[in-house]
Amino acid sequence: MIKKTIAFSMFLLAITATSANTNPKTVQEMFKVTAVAPVNGTYTVAPEIPEDGMVAAGTEITITATPASDYSLDAVYYTFKGGMWGTTSVEGFTPTMKITVDKDMSIGAVFVESNLVENLNVTHDVVYAQPGVKPLKYDVYSPKGAKDLPIVVIVHGGGWSSNNEDIMRGLARELLTDNHYVVFSIDYRWVNNLDGDEAPNSMHNLIEDVFGAIAHIQEHAAEYGGDPTQIAVTGDSAGGHLSASAATLSTMIGDRGFSGTNGVYEFMPSYMPHGKTVETVKQEITDAIKVAAPSYGPVDAVNFKQFMKQTDQAYYDAVSPIKHVPNVGERAIPHFIVRGTEDPLIPKEIVQAYVDVLKKEGQTVEYFEVQDAGHAFFDWKPDAQTRATFAKYGVPYAAEMKSFFDSVFY
Repeated sequence: MIKKTIAFSMFLLAITATSANTNPKTVQEMFKVTAVAPVNGTYTVAPEIPEDGMVAAGTEITITATPASDYSLDAVYYTFKGGMWGTTSVEGFTPTMKITVDKDMSIGAVFVESNLVENLNVTHDVVYAQPGVKPLKYDVYSPKGAKDLPIVVIVHGGGWSSNNEDIMRGLARELLTDNHYVVFSIDYRWVNNLDGDEAPNSMHNLIEDVFGAIAHIQEHAAEYGGDPTQIAVTGDSAGGHLSASAATLSTMIGDRGFSGTNGVYEFMPSYMPHGKTVETVKQEITDAIKVAAPSYGPVDAVNFKQFMKQTDQAYYDAVSPIKHVPNVGERAIPHFIVRGTEDPLIPKEIVQAYVDVLKKEGQTVEYFEVQDAGHAFFDWKPDAQTRATFAKYGVPYAAEMKSFFDSVFY
C-alpha cells in the first residue's frame, strides 16, 4: 500500500512538472529608462526609476519639471532610438508629462532663459488642414500686445520625411528678441507614404501644404497681431527648399492640376479660405511674401530626385525654385542664405548656383558661408549637442537673418 501511495505521488509530481513545462510563467518585459541630469531646473519622476533603470513594460511614469530662478520650461521629453536621424524625441510643453514605458528611452526636461519667452504668447498645434492621415499644424510665437507686425513663416527640415514644427522653436525665439515679428512655425505632409497615407505624397503636395498654411495664416493673422500682407519665409534643409518654393513658385498656384497635361503644373493649396477664389489666394500670397531666407537647402530637384517617384524633367523643373526666380523688375524677393563650410549633405555648388541665378535676375542676396558649421545648425532638440550647436551657430546667424528682415520691413 505504501509503495502504491509513493508511486501515485510520483505520478502527480510528473504531471505537475509536465504542466509547468508546457505553461511556463510569463516573464515581465523590462526596458531601460535613463534620466538625463537637468540643467537650470529640476524634475521629479513618479514612480521613481530604480537604480538600474529597468522599468516594467506598460508602466506609466509622470515627469514634473520645475525651472530655476530666471529660467522657464522649454520642454519635457523622452528620446528613443529610431527614425531618420537615429533618434526620435517626443516633447511636451507643459510642466507635467505622462509617459508609458514601451521601449528603452532617455527622459528629461530642458529649460531656457526666461527673457527668451517671458514676453511671448505661444500657441501650439493650430490645425490648418488634414489632406491625409496627419493633421497639419503650426505653432505661433507672438509678442504680447502685438498688432500689425510683419510675419515670419518657418518651414522645418528633415529630408521631407521627418521632424515637425517643434524643431524650429529655437529659431522662432531668436527672431523675436526685439518683438518685431509674429512667427508661425509650420508642419507639412511627409513625402511618399511615410505619414501612413495610403496614396503616396508627391513633392508638389508638400509645396501645396506650405501654400495652404500661408493662406490659413493670412486668414487668422490678426488674431495673433500679425499683418497678413507682410511675410518673410525661411526654413532649413528640406525646409530651405520648401521656403524657397513659397517665395518663387507662388505664381504657379492654381486649380488645373499638377499632372503636366498640356504642360500644366499648378499648386492647389491644401487649405483654401472660405469664399476666396484660388486666383485671389495666389495674388495675396504672391504680394505678401517680401523676403526669403532658405538655409542650406537644395533648390533644384535633380539634386534630391531620390525622394521622388517622378522621373520626368518637366516635373523636376516645376518643383525647383532655381527654375522660377523672377527678374527683380517683375517682383523683388531679397534673399538671405547661409550654409556651413563643413556641411556634408549640401555641397557649396548647390547653394552657389542658386545665389548666381538670383544675382543674374537682379535680386538682392546676402550669402554667408558659416565657418566650421555642419548641417542643420538652426535645429533645436532636447539633446545637449544639438542645443550647443544652435548656441554656437544658430544664435548669431538668426541675428543676421533678423537684421536682414528688418532691412526689408523696417
